[in-house]
Amino acid sequence: MARKLTFDKYLLGATLGLIFYGLLMVYSASAAISTEMYGSSYIFLGKQVVGLILGMACMVGAMNWDYRKWRNPTFVFPFLFVCIALLVAVFFLDRSHNTHRWIKLGLFSFQPSEITKLGLIFFFAYFLENRMHHINSLRRTLLPVLVVTGITVALILKEPDFGTAVAVLIIGAAIFFVAGLDWKWFAAGPVLALPFFYWFVVRVPYRFDRITAFLNPWKDPLGKGFQIIQSLIAFGSGGPWGVGWVQGKQKLFYLPEPQNDFIFAVIGEELGLWGTVLAVFLFAVILKRGLKAARSAPDAYGLLLGIGLTTLIVCQAFTNMSVVTGLIPTKGIALPFMSAGGSSLIVSCAAVGVLLNISQHSD
Repeated sequence: MARKLTFDKYLLGATLGLIFYGLLMVYSASAAISTEMYGSSYIFLGKQVVGLILGMACMVGAMNWDYRKWRNPTFVFPFLFVCIALLVAVFFLDRSHNTHRWIKLGLFSFQPSEITKLGLIFFFAYFLENRMHHINSLRRTLLPVLVVTGITVALILKEPDFGTAVAVLIIGAAIFFVAGLDWKWFAAGPVLALPFFYWFVVRVPYRFDRITAFLNPWKDPLGKGFQIIQSLIAFGSGGPWGVGWVQGKQKLFYLPEPQNDFIFAVIGEELGLWGTVLAVFLFAVILKRGLKAARSAPDAYGLLLGIGLTTLIVCQAFTNMSVVTGLIPTKGIALPFMSAGGSSLIVSCAAVGVLLNISQHSD
């Protein structure tokens, strides 16, 4: 008798908890800015709901589509090609916020770099499964992957979007680590990255300013250090229990992008320490259950795919939380499921949908 396939209810529950937690906080964080910009306090919330509907459709579809059907070159390579083509297409469109990150469709827009993360994860999982016994071969394995990754990272850096480029490299490193890449390559990576760090960080004034502001934000409290100082003030104002939902003050044109990059600071101010602990706990559940689904997958493809998708979500969450609490230099990166932004929400929901499908086939 065939085994009945059941998905991971804990993984789904944590995801839904973050989504609806995010809806509450997006409204609270964006109401004042939305009113100032559009004359209505519900614009950002409305866009988030649209993104949620599309994201849930992707999640349900991915959850009910056997992930092994995606282990196919007729899917992997066209998907990757479309991602790269979209990364190129943004440079022929108008700039937004002085960058070429978005493709606008009427009132809505999406970031090709978000979709590219998924495309690369599927590519890594498919390509490395067939080369597990040659994982350390420079010619057969490493060089082809480096070429593909190098092209996509170069295009993302050109937008410019340094944070997403680093996230892509971290996801790739996690998948290669699980696939069995020798430690010598991981040791060589930081050394080889030093010239790129110098060229793309030290030589770029606004990025280098973020590092100096991270080291001593109080040296320029009204300039370079303003963002992180306002974020820390928000957390300090919240205390254990917070000042109350929608009662926060830092979102009133003190925090930059309170509905997006700094929404975790709004949570800290309005819902306090326990509000932030709840968010961290839900992401920890996703980490644990995502790794469990990957580890229990019946094949190497499911293992690598699961690791990549889990890293995609948790890496972004950890980075966002670290930025707003002053643990790493400021970098604009969304908090999955919670920050306002349709692209991130849709991609995160799709990633969880695939993880849920992998969990159904777990041994």
